[in-house]
Amino acid sequence: MDQRAVAAIATLHDDVRAALHAFVRANDTPVTREAAAEAVGISRKLAAFHLDKLVAAGLLRARIDSLGDRRVGRTPKVYEPAGTDIAVCVPPREPEVLAAILVDAVLTERPDERARDAVGRVAQAHGHEIGAAERRRLRPGRLGAERATTAVSTLLERHGFEPARVDQVLRLRNCPFHPFAGAAPELVCGLNREFLAGVIEGLGADSAIEAVLAPRQDACCVELRAR
Repeated sequence: MDQRAVAAIATLHDDVRAALHAFVRANDTPVTREAAAEAVGISRKLAAFHLDKLVAAGLLRARIDSLGDRRVGRTPKVYEPAGTDIAVCVPPREPEVLAAILVDAVLTERPDERARDAVGRVAQAHGHEIGAAERRRLRPGRLGAERATTAVSTLLERHGFEPARVDQVLRLRNCPFHPFAGAAPELVCGLNREFLAGVIEGLGADSAIEAVLAPRQDACCVELRAR
């Protein structure tokens, strides 16, 4: 789970911060501390405290801005929406990954290619990119079965798969693509297998581990097995 996202959502539990956040988001232009304080009915000093907490949580961003022709006094600090999405889901889901794969598949489908084949090709490429980025970060050298399993498990934990070792099998207790997998199991489970195969290959672990379709109730439809 993304702990920064959890902390950001928790920041809005305070009624004053929630009101300040809503006021800033409702404005088309950056908001000063004075304007925010007046809108919510608190002092400027208290507004500044809570606004800076929202900035620290990643919900707003702050900058110094002259706001037009202001010529007297100190240039004010202004606040505006951070421009990033923050979401918390338990258990973890990654619909944006699924959406990116499907959109790319539509945009890159070849004339001689079936739609489902395009989805599988793009899913593997997306997974390979993620695995390769992790390999560059770790610079692990040659991966044996044990190191490969550990590296893959650590990476998939960050993506919400909730991996668990069972003998020579890495079972994935959560499906980040649920509930779409329930609506179109053949498509999404096949996409998922190709995605995970790409992750393994990108990590350089494909000589030690393979992704295999193994549907189980209330779990991911893919498990990773030692070759």
